[in-house]
Amino acid sequence: MKRILPILFCLYTTVIPATEAVNIVTVGAKGDGKTDNTQIIQRAIDEASARQEQVFIPAGTFVTGPLLLKSNTSLYLDKGAILQGIADIEIYQKKFTTWGMSGIPAFLFALNADNIAISGEGVIDGQGQHQVFQHGNDADGGPLRPRLLYIKSSRNIKISGITFQNPAYWTQFYQDCDGVVIRDIKVYAHSNWNNDGIDIDSRNVQISGCEIDCDDDAICFKSESEEICRDIIVQNCTLRSNCNAIKFGTASQGGFQNIKVSDCRILPASEDNIRKWYKHYPWIGVNEKSGLAGIAIESVDGGIIDNLSISQIKMDGIQTPIFIRLGDRKRNKQGEISTLRNISINHIKANATGRLSCSITGIPEQPIEEIHISHISFNLQGGASQADYSVQVKEARDAYPENRMFDSILPAHGFYIRHAQHVYFDKISIKTRNKDIRPCFWLEDVKDAVFYSCLSNGQKAIIKGCSDSSFSTGF
Repeated sequence: MKRILPILFCLYTTVIPATEAVNIVTVGAKGDGKTDNTQIIQRAIDEASARQEQVFIPAGTFVTGPLLLKSNTSLYLDKGAILQGIADIEIYQKKFTTWGMSGIPAFLFALNADNIAISGEGVIDGQGQHQVFQHGNDADGGPLRPRLLYIKSSRNIKISGITFQNPAYWTQFYQDCDGVVIRDIKVYAHSNWNNDGIDIDSRNVQISGCEIDCDDDAICFKSESEEICRDIIVQNCTLRSNCNAIKFGTASQGGFQNIKVSDCRILPASEDNIRKWYKHYPWIGVNEKSGLAGIAIESVDGGIIDNLSISQIKMDGIQTPIFIRLGDRKRNKQGEISTLRNISINHIKANATGRLSCSITGIPEQPIEEIHISHISFNLQGGASQADYSVQVKEARDAYPENRMFDSILPAHGFYIRHAQHVYFDKISIKTRNKDIRPCFWLEDVKDAVFYSCLSNGQKAIIKGCSDSSFSTGF
C-alpha cells in the first residue's frame, strides 16, 4: 500500500508595498451607476501599477467595460464600492481580441503578470442577470459570455475580503498561475448558466475562509492543458451549490496532484433557478432543490489524479456524498488513458437526499487504485425496492461524468464499486431513513478490497457483488 504523502509547498505572500493610493474619483470616475468609467479606471490602473501604487475605489457604483490588470496592480474596493461590468456582451470579446486573446473573455483580466492584489470590503458585479447575457448553457452554443475575473500565466496573486456577484459565466478562473492566495471572499452566483464559484488550474494555491453560493460547481479544480494542477490547500470554506461542491474535473488533461481539502461545510444553494433536478430527473428520488455530489473526483481526459486528501467535511442537501470516476472521454497526447490513485477521504458527515448512492468506478483496462475511506457517517434517503434497480450497470466509459451518468439507481445503497483495486473502508456508518433492499456495498471487478468496522443501520454492512471480486472484512 502506497502511503499518501503530506502536501508541502511554499506560498508566495508578498504582493505590493502600496504606500500610496490613486482614488479613481479624484481622477474623474463617477460612481453614479450610469457613467462608463472604462478609460479613467484603466488609466488609473496603468499609472498606479507603474509606480507600484494602489488603486482605491471608494463607495459608489462604478460602471466600466473590461479592464486589463498589469504587474503590480493592487485594487482596493472600499465598503460600499461596486465595480460593475457594463451590460454589453460584444465589448468584452472585442477588448479580449485587442489584448491578443481568443475564446471566453473576461471583465477583469491579467496575462503574464506578477504581483496582483484585489482586496477590500467592496463588490465586483458582472450584471450576469442582464438580458444581454442570457443565452443558456455554453454546451448549447451561443455567444461567449465573460468571466468575472480571469488571471492567466501569472505569479503572486492575492484576492481577499471582497464579494463577487452576478457573473455572466464563471466567477473567477486562475489558469497556469503560480502562487495564489484566496482568502475570506464571498461569491454569490445565481445569475446565469455556468456560474461556478472558483475555478483553479494552477499550482501553489491556498484558499481559506471563503463563502461560496452558486448555481454551478462551487470549488472546481481544472486541468485544461498537459500541466498538472497541483500543490493546493483548501480549508474552512462554506460551499453552497446546485451542482458539485468540491469537484476535480471535468477537464483533466494533465491531472491533479498533492491537493488537500479540509474543514469545509456544504449546504444547499440559496436559489435554484436553473437546475431543478427533482423536475428533470424524477427517477433519482429527490423532491426539493439539491446539489449533485459533495465530493466529485473525475479523471476522464488522459491525465493523472494522485495524492488527494479530503477530510473533516460536513454535508447537507446533496444527492451523492462521494462520486469517484475514471473514464475514457479523451486521452493525452501519448494516447494514454487517465489514471486515478492514492485518494484519502476521511471524517465525512453527510445528510443526503435521493436514491443515488456513492460510486467508485473505473474502466475494465484501467482500474482505480488505492482508495482509503474512513470515519464516515452518512444519513441517506434510501427507499429502493427490488423493482427500482438492476445489477446490470452500463459501462458508459466515454460519458460525461456525473452522479446520474449510469441512468439508473445503482445496486447498493452505500457504495457501488467497479473496476478498482486496493480499496479500503474503515469505520463506516451508513443509515437509511427509508427501508432499502439494496446491500450497503456492491462490488464488480474489485481486487483486494478491505472492509473494517462497516455498519449499515447499526448492523454489520452487507457486501455483495460479482464473483470476479475479492475482499476481506473485520471488526
